[in-house]
Amino acid sequence: MKKDLIYQLALSSVPHIGYVHAKNLIQHFHSAEAIFKAPMRLLEKVEGIGMARARSIAGFRDFAEAEQEIRFLEKYQVTPLFLNDAAYPKRLLQCYDPPTLLFYKGQADLNAQRMVAVVGTRISSGYGKRVTEELIRDLSDSMPGACIVSGLAFGIDAEAHKAAMRYGLPTIGVLAHGMGTIYPKEHAGLAKEMMQQGALLTEFSSRKQPDKHHFPTRNRIVAGCCDAVVVIETGIKGGSMITAELANGYNRDVFAVPGRISDPQSAGCNQLIKENKAALLQSSEDLMQWMGWKAVEKKTVTQPRLFPELNETESVLVELLRTKDSVHMEEICVRSGFTPGTLAGALLNLELQQVIESLPGKMYRLR
Repeated sequence: MKKDLIYQLALSSVPHIGYVHAKNLIQHFHSAEAIFKAPMRLLEKVEGIGMARARSIAGFRDFAEAEQEIRFLEKYQVTPLFLNDAAYPKRLLQCYDPPTLLFYKGQADLNAQRMVAVVGTRISSGYGKRVTEELIRDLSDSMPGACIVSGLAFGIDAEAHKAAMRYGLPTIGVLAHGMGTIYPKEHAGLAKEMMQQGALLTEFSSRKQPDKHHFPTRNRIVAGCCDAVVVIETGIKGGSMITAELANGYNRDVFAVPGRISDPQSAGCNQLIKENKAALLQSSEDLMQWMGWKAVEKKTVTQPRLFPELNETESVLVELLRTKDSVHMEEICVRSGFTPGTLAGALLNLELQQVIESLPGKMYRLR
């Protein structure tokens, strides 16, 4: 580990020195070590520092925690990225409050040519899952190499990460805690897989746990390191709405997928569109046209099929079920025109092939 790292880690721990202060200090002194060795009179002159913060820096002596963190980074091969490192996400540097220090593990390029955040509710519907799948599938076809960023949470976040890996796109999970743990714990396997094709990224030191106030802090990294933020499903309140607000503050392009006006899981998306805080998104073409991105030549290789080989009857039912999150068996019978016997057999086959699932009350939906 480089000599300056202990000072970089320490700078993140100095009381009363926030992101903007650290950025100003680095622009003035060019290295963390130079900051700690600078005389008080020079520290005081830096914009926003003054006497009290200069004393806080000059009097800082607690380097033990930094030394312990270095041991963790070396043991687990985690890469620290300071504000002026070449590999630091350049898009974050455009924000007024970039993290002073980031921790990175994986293969993805944090400065990929195209970076798209895909976020949404933790309790996603079949509709939200399908939209996420289709958006990322189409992006992989039009923009191979585009990087998908999300927060490794349940719901849309996890669906975005999984779809990215399924279609060969790099994906970055931004954590609301240190690399010493994975939250939610159910995503430990997903996180391990992502490090082979994508990466994990956080600004929190290894021992930091996923406290409630860490999540909005995490969301600003999701918003700031991307070109565009796509909100798939969200309620009126929640982390995705915070991410959208932050993205607007960073002058990022924000998109929202509309939903039914009666659906609380789409209420946030509909509100963002209504208040002109997000552009309405119906397809990857909308995103690319808005962003001015040109698609590469279409691949000649056939995309993997989302469903197994279906007969004509089963195909009709799948298309019918695409129109709603769930449909009652009587409605399916009326809309399809199939006899009850034909319908029952086709539904059973689709369920056995894990294309659909049955719900209480004779309701059915796509998986």
